[in-house]
Amino acid sequence: MKTEILILLRESTEYVSGQELCERFGVSRTAVWKVINQLKEEGYVIEAVQNKGYKLKENPDVLSFSELKSRIHNKWAGNTIYYYDETGSTNADAKRLAEEGAPHGTIAVADKQNAGRGRRGRGWCSPAGKDIYFTLLLRPEFAPNKASGLTLVMALAVVKAISALGNLEAGIKWPNDIVVNGRKVCGILTEMNVEPEYIQHVVIGTGINVNLDEFPDDIKETATSLYLESGRQWPRAELLQMVLKYFEKYYEKYLQTEDVSGILDEYNKHLVNYNKEVRVLDPKGEFHGIARGINAMGELLVELEDKRIVEVYAGEVSVRGLFGYV
Repeated sequence: MKTEILILLRESTEYVSGQELCERFGVSRTAVWKVINQLKEEGYVIEAVQNKGYKLKENPDVLSFSELKSRIHNKWAGNTIYYYDETGSTNADAKRLAEEGAPHGTIAVADKQNAGRGRRGRGWCSPAGKDIYFTLLLRPEFAPNKASGLTLVMALAVVKAISALGNLEAGIKWPNDIVVNGRKVCGILTEMNVEPEYIQHVVIGTGINVNLDEFPDDIKETATSLYLESGRQWPRAELLQMVLKYFEKYYEKYLQTEDVSGILDEYNKHLVNYNKEVRVLDPKGEFHGIARGINAMGELLVELEDKRIVEVYAGEVSVRGLFGYV
């Protein structure tokens, strides 16, 4: 009922009477009053006027189950929500939920993570009330070797959501970092559970630096937040809804070809590596070249000095001018 009342208050430009709420949900005025007080305690500014009812005067940056449920109305992406005030890792939560039978499109969302992981197992401590930490659970029916581009689908979804909600230009550092003005605002970690012939599930964990106002000394030169780059607070629940909306759109394009060919041009448009010098750290030895975008498999195409094109599938790519590589 709390979610439904929140939706009614948000969508109404007039006061919503207590009697109307009682009749709609078949509850007493006391029950309605308790829900209104719960919403106030969560930070919503609700005006109560005798003989008029209730009106939502201000929608703060609240990340909660009710707030998310009241906003996310996609075909499948995010329609099943597990919300945690604090958790170890949303990827770990999503993998556990997958084993318990959670459906395709389920999201695990946390206000704070205390055991998050980045690439190569790097630890990440995530403060409360500032950012977005979520993992999307997928149950694709294509072969395991077709799943490599899903990280790129999420990256494009995040970039498009930031642009749509905040008119802030973000770019993609291949394959899984989102950057604004040369600093990282988002990382993506995709993990997969597979059998020899099929995928059991895929989880895509995404952490977005939204309203952080400072960073530790060891990363403040390479990391930033949407708040620091725009000078304003961002509504996290609305941004998450936007990311899921775009992911659903691009994922369905992905299903048509089982690769990123359907979003390739759009992805390359936002690729900060595009036509830039890159240093590729390969186990066989690093090499330099010019990034010429991605191919349908999501591999980075690097043009060497002799004009040969190398398809980079894995390995860490440093980009001239970004993340300390000059």
